[in-house]
Amino acid sequence: MPGGVNSPVRAGRTVGVDPRFVRRAEGAYLYDADGRRYVDLVGSWGTAIVGHAHPRVVEAVQQATCDGLSFGACHAAEVELAEVIVGAFPSIDMVRFVNSGTEATMSAIRLARAASGRDLIIKFIGGYHGHMDSLLVSAGSGAATLGVPDSAGVPSAFARTTRLARYNSLSDVDRIMSECGQDVAAIIVEPIAGNMGMVEPEAGFLVGLRTVCDRHGAILIFDEVMTGFRVAWGGVQNLCGVTPDITCLGKVIGGGMPVAAYGASEKLMSLVSPCGPMYQAGTLSGNPLGMAAGMATLRSCRESGFYESLHEKSTSLTSRWQDAARDSGVPIQVSARGGMFGLFFSDSPVQSFDEAKACDHARYAKFYREMLDRGVWLPPSGYEAMFLSSAHHAAALDHVVDAAAESFKLLV
Repeated sequence: MPGGVNSPVRAGRTVGVDPRFVRRAEGAYLYDADGRRYVDLVGSWGTAIVGHAHPRVVEAVQQATCDGLSFGACHAAEVELAEVIVGAFPSIDMVRFVNSGTEATMSAIRLARAASGRDLIIKFIGGYHGHMDSLLVSAGSGAATLGVPDSAGVPSAFARTTRLARYNSLSDVDRIMSECGQDVAAIIVEPIAGNMGMVEPEAGFLVGLRTVCDRHGAILIFDEVMTGFRVAWGGVQNLCGVTPDITCLGKVIGGGMPVAAYGASEKLMSLVSPCGPMYQAGTLSGNPLGMAAGMATLRSCRESGFYESLHEKSTSLTSRWQDAARDSGVPIQVSARGGMFGLFFSDSPVQSFDEAKACDHARYAKFYREMLDRGVWLPPSGYEAMFLSSAHHAAALDHVVDAAAESFKLLV
């Protein structure tokens, strides 16, 4: 395996460690191959919202396996999970299941182009929407410039279909639209950015995107692969009151299995094959094990007070981290929403990717290593959000706070 891993961030190179191999996970904890236990603040990158190996989820998957691992055919569990998603997102009338977040965003962009008859898309610098060719672009030195490939093997012609703006900068979006708005099919955005660290939208940013899309006839895509059912029932759009045209989902809706989806109005989704001319397919889409795990997870998420409890845990943890860092003289910035939270080593708030890059990533790397030694599993990159689950009990959170307080003292 290249680098010994199947996804680059797992290699741990940016934080100066070799990969730790996980043997099993349960509740709020991971156990590595040497038997060490860690409080997990990654949660399979946001997936494990009810904790690892939740009995309800495990039982649902076990029961589903008795009927077969994959059908390649329609089955009732697909309809059941689709109905839950449609009921949770007012912007979604119809949904199509796929197997990864990359498939969801790739299909959403294809749908936007099919609906609009246009080719260009706008994405935000530092926003990650999977490894689709036209989305692996960087900004260079300009605030809103033509894209250039950010990965070997990406044709420059694909990158040229992408325009780049700074997150939280409506002026960048307006500038692009004034130049080529008639050719822009869609704007794709993480409504809360989670791949430049956690960066929340400034007041009016998402509303402004909705307005500019309406003005120019472009389609607004919310990439809620990370935030959908993670920060709230129905995602960020149910918190901010902004309705996207297309929504991408993943992670939580699969309960730990490889499940993702994209959804929109009946008018837009009727363009998808076999109803319309936009082709998209997948042998394992709607896999019965994934549907079972997703339904079991969402039943737990639907319980009274679930998201309020997650938010209280996240805000309490980040507040205690902030107090401990202040006592040690280490400047940090924290934020939290639902079961998602972020940490930057910075003197000032972070509102864009440029500001995220300017943070002290060497200090984060040392913090990561110190926390790992103290039994806390963090994302091995300062450009990632962190996550809590309903399984993170008080003792686990106290351990995380104590470990952070000790670690901050070593960073001065």
